[in-house]
Amino acid sequence: MSKKLKALSLMFFGVALMTAPLLAQDAAAAAAARAGLFKLSLIVGAAIITLSVAAGAFCQAKAISSACEGISRNPGGAPHIRFLLVFGLVLIETLVIYALLITIIILMVQWGNYKLA
Repeated sequence: MSKKLKALSLMFFGVALMTAPLLAQDAAAAAAARAGLFKLSLIVGAAIITLSVAAGAFCQAKAISSACEGISRNPGGAPHIRFLLVFGLVLIETLVIYALLITIIILMVQWGNYKLA
């Protein structure tokens, strides 16, 4: 197991431990916790779209750079490289659009049911 995977699993375990007290609250505190959870869902939605757009932009830049390098090395293969580049960019952009859709679902599912004050 790599160091990054260990650190990531330790972080998720810590988050699970921190959220466990939410399960042991009474009704009034549970309503307040739901409002807090709604605020947390706003933050999570913003984080999802931010990370996916950043990762998508990085991947698109890397794909375009590699395609330009490939075409400059082999001009005869330009049509095939261009097709694969466009196909790859479409797939990357689709993933970003899916992340946007998930973010919209997270933010808008029960927008009016919680008060933020």
